[in-house]
This record gives sequence, C-alpha cells and structure tokens, in this order.
Amino acid sequence: MKANDGIYLLGIESSCDETAAAICHDGKIISNIIATQAIHQQYGGVVPELASRAHMQNIVPVISQAIHQAGIELNQLSGVAFTQSPGLIGALLVGTGFAKSLALSLNLPLIPVHHMQAHVLSNLIEKEDMPFPFLCLTVSGGHTQIVVCRSPLDMHVIGETLDDAAGEAFDKSAKLLGLPYPGGPLIDQFAQEGDPLRFHFPEPQMEGLDFSFSGVKTSILYFLQKMTKENPSFVQDNLADLCASIQHCIVGILMKKVKKASLETGIRTICMAGGVSANKGLRKALVENGQKYHWDVHIPSFAYCTDNAAMIALTGYHKFLAGERAPLSITASARATW
Repeated sequence: MKANDGIYLLGIESSCDETAAAICHDGKIISNIIATQAIHQQYGGVVPELASRAHMQNIVPVISQAIHQAGIELNQLSGVAFTQSPGLIGALLVGTGFAKSLALSLNLPLIPVHHMQAHVLSNLIEKEDMPFPFLCLTVSGGHTQIVVCRSPLDMHVIGETLDDAAGEAFDKSAKLLGLPYPGGPLIDQFAQEGDPLRFHFPEPQMEGLDFSFSGVKTSILYFLQKMTKENPSFVQDNLADLCASIQHCIVGILMKKVKKASLETGIRTICMAGGVSANKGLRKALVENGQKYHWDVHIPSFAYCTDNAAMIALTGYHKFLAGERAPLSITASARATW
C-alpha cells in the first residue's frame, strides 16, 4: 500500500447466485460490481452445483472490474474481506478460496464476514452518520430476523423465523400461483394492481418476536386448491388480487413484529435489509408505520438490498479498524452463527 493512500478494502460476495466484488476506501464504497446467474430460472430455483461453476467463471472478471472501476491497483489494497458464512457451501468455497489466495499472494490481512451482519450494515453505505442503536428487520430468501445494532460490530438477533423465511414464503406462494422463478418480485409487481383486502389468509399466533411463515404458505395452498376445484381459471381471473392479498398478509406479519420490538426495546430508529427489503409493498408499509409511530426509518437503495459486495467491503472495513483478522486456515461455513 502506498503512503497516504488510506484504507482500501476489497469485498468479495459469493454466498448464493451472485458473484460480486466491491472496493471500500476509508468507509466509502467506490466500486460495486455484481454478476448474476440467469441459468437458474429454467430450474425454478438456485442449483448449487451450477452456482459454484458460475462463480468460478465470474470471480476473476468481476474482481478485475471492481479494481478498474475504483481506479486503483492491486498493490494499493489494505486487506481482503469475504463472505465466510452462511450460504451455499460450494459457492462460499469459491469466494473463500480466491480471497485466501489473493491475501496470501499480496501479503494482505484476511477478514471474514458474516453475510447477515453485512446486510444489517448495508444501511450505513449511504448514511455514514446512522444513529445507534437501531433495529433492523432483515428479510431474505433464507432469513427473517430482527436485529438490535448498537454499533457496527455490536449487534444481536432478538427475533427470527422458526421455519420458513419471508422471502421463501413469497417465492413458494408465487410458485403456487404458477409464476416463474424468482416469483417474489412478480408478486410485488402484480400486487400493485390488486386489492390487498380481497382475500384473507390467517396469520400465525406467535409469542415474542419470532416469526413463522409455514402456516401462511399452507393456508394459501389449501385455499387455492379449494378455489381452483370450483373454478379452474380462478388464479388467472384473480391474479392481481391474490398477489396483493398474499403480500398484505406477509408484510402485516413483519410489521407487527417490528412494532412489538420497538415497543419492547424503546428503539425508534428502524432500518431494513436483505433481498425482500426491495419489495415495494414492504418498503411502503415501513414508511407508513414510521409516520404513524414516529419512527426514524432508513431503507437502503435497491442496489444494496439484494446480495452485493459493497456491504461485505464496508463490514470488512469496520472489522479491519477493530483489528479483526483471520488465519489462512479459515474455511467457509454454510450455517455459522453470529
């Protein structure tokens, strides 16, 4: 690293089906590159083996592009941050292996990052002066959590799903409606034209701050089976209203838990993160609840909601400042806890 260059951190993300790389300079993101994998659409979901192969094809050009976009050279890097967990193990191994090799070849510190911690800190990418503490509703295809964040490196989960995640509920409901993968965004799209109160789906009666979405998914399944038996074209005739009603139910469950968490903790700064936070209905609901309950609401731009390396680089930056390092013997973990 050259004198007076500041701290340049490379972030690498490969937990699922996006190969991403980003450069963080003194806490500011100066490049963010993502390569998506369209091949999974024909299979109706992410195929782990195909995801791993695509990561191997994409990782070198993606990192090269991130370095070029940032306008720096490899020898200016101060460290390499990478997603170490959780995720698809084969996909994680590609990013982990490349990060270790690069760190070894350049004699750079290696900084492991927990994917969900990085999602929470995505709220700091565009708002460096984010007030602490804050609550973060983290919603994705694999996770649904409420997290108390007291500083960039001091956070803990106070509520989480006991079965399906919210994103999974959206995608599986979409599949029941005959929509192609990924179906969650399509439910959001059709919901904009539908009546959210047309159909009612029972909400789970869960104590505390934990979530459950398996019952919602089952009730939607039984309802559709009943209605299509009476009218085979029921879904096609009522698609917008069905999407709006399903979205209304899932979003309502999320908002009730956020309200409860705010009341119990006394924290009124509310953030959101994860792929499902790109859902327009959910974003609108959080803003409206914020106005109703006088919350200070923060939602990342769409680019930082889905999996990206900017959040990995920024989290790595805070870990770098705190002196956190990992040995080259570190391995990827599919289900590591915080």
